[in-house]
Amino acid sequence: MEQTVSIGDRLREERQRLDLNQTELGERGGVTKKTQMLYEGGDRFPDAAYLAAIAEVGADVRYIVTGKREGPLPETLSADEREFLALFRNASLEGKAAAIGALSAKAPKGQKKTRISVGTNHGQVVEGGIVNHGPVSFGNVTHKKS
Repeated sequence: MEQTVSIGDRLREERQRLDLNQTELGERGGVTKKTQMLYEGGDRFPDAAYLAAIAEVGADVRYIVTGKREGPLPETLSADEREFLALFRNASLEGKAAAIGALSAKAPKGQKKTRISVGTNHGQVVEGGIVNHGPVSFGNVTHKKS
């Protein structure tokens, strides 16, 4: 007798692949932890709005629904990468340009390091050679020479 894998099982598998707990994936999908548990247990089925929302965080919706993947697994983003991507998507064109410039710029040899503290609830600090060609304001960022 062939054992079948349910939508709930595949949903759980995707949640674990994304390194999210039931509360976190439920919130991203716009549902409570209890509803997430019901989905994973096979007692309820997710609707299209939920599936579209979790696709935004990298869930392979085609796999959840059909059991078939199209190509390789989608790349899983870390929490830092997801936060950066959300900030980037909501930034102005100038902010996006500044972020791309900061990430792609290479500091000339011997240039002093610049320390940028990004005001997040994670207290993260980014350090490295950064070229600043004028004042830059990007969200909640403080720029200090060290």
